[in-house]
Amino acid sequence: MKNLWDENEAKSFQGDLALRIYTSNLLGRSDELVLHGGGNTSVKSVLDGEEILYVKGSGWDLVSIKKEGFAPVKLDTLKEMAKLETLSDMDMVSQQKAAMIDKTAPNPSVEAILHAIIPFKFVDHTHADAVVTISNSKSGVENIKKVFPNFLIVPYVMPGFILAQKIYNMSKDIDWNTCEGIILHNHGIFTFDDDAKKSYYKMIEAVSKAEEFLEENASYKLPNLKANDFDVQALLELISKEKGTDMVCKVNQTPLALYYSSLDKETITRGVLTPEHIIRTKRVPLVIEDKNIQEAINEYKALYKNYFNKFSKDEIMLNPAPNYAVVKDFGIITFGKNEKEANILDDIVSHTMNAVLKADKLGGYESISLSDSFEMEYWELEQAKLKK
Repeated sequence: MKNLWDENEAKSFQGDLALRIYTSNLLGRSDELVLHGGGNTSVKSVLDGEEILYVKGSGWDLVSIKKEGFAPVKLDTLKEMAKLETLSDMDMVSQQKAAMIDKTAPNPSVEAILHAIIPFKFVDHTHADAVVTISNSKSGVENIKKVFPNFLIVPYVMPGFILAQKIYNMSKDIDWNTCEGIILHNHGIFTFDDDAKKSYYKMIEAVSKAEEFLEENASYKLPNLKANDFDVQALLELISKEKGTDMVCKVNQTPLALYYSSLDKETITRGVLTPEHIIRTKRVPLVIEDKNIQEAINEYKALYKNYFNKFSKDEIMLNPAPNYAVVKDFGIITFGKNEKEANILDDIVSHTMNAVLKADKLGGYESISLSDSFEMEYWELEQAKLKK
């Protein structure tokens, strides 16, 4: 993992919030750390005698975040929220908003409470590919402990209040000064320090350890494959009809995509790399093998409806049509309402394919459960983020 810190560049960022912006941008420049709105950062400061948490606002990307992208929230209020036994999503959002000292700022990240209870000035959170790849394997629990012996390691739970509460309870008796960071299984990694540079360096060093572990234990070579013919336009027209609007697509026929498309259906339908990807990709792709395109789409929709009916309570079903397709021995095709949306999906799927192949070298790729997937896909806070 390349360290992008530049001393000359850093000199132009004076003060805690300015340095927070700089290191947030550095994290955002690495696709291996965060993709398209992923991750969040914060800094604790004092304003007019009151402690304030400046935390990434919902809807902002770390790579481009500026001062106005951080939500200023009263730190004590967030800490008190962590002690509650229960807190609904809407109550969490409204209480965080009420505690903001600038009501024109964006809504605080859903992880604001968690950032508040970590007792360091700077807190960095990423969805580092290497860390999540190790975690998303059948040997993930064992290997994460091996690579990160001095980290607080947290089993997967839903982001937001539930996660903050879990870590609040787990960390009551730990010595934070000996804790090098936090690993959230199937989710990501936190590093922290009272110095912006040190917190950033800790993230780069930790992710580098994970990358080195994968290089030693999960390397793979791609065969040289030739793509079959496929009628992309016919698929796009059918997907547009299913979505009820004109769609565009991106075709990926890189060596990685070609190899991935040659694998069996069970291998390529095992879930998302990190939970928040599901709001863009759905849990699994449409797989087109030897059936005609409409047949494959109908089968996909039927399976999606079964998945919805199994876990839904009072939710309204999203459009059951797929958001991307794996076409046997042809490649990957992502769909979007515009070119940008199709490209975002392609980025996410490309990172997922690489992780799946590496995790299989560690005993088998394993994403979050079906029920956890549904809970994340239909989480109103994530859906609100996507609508923005």
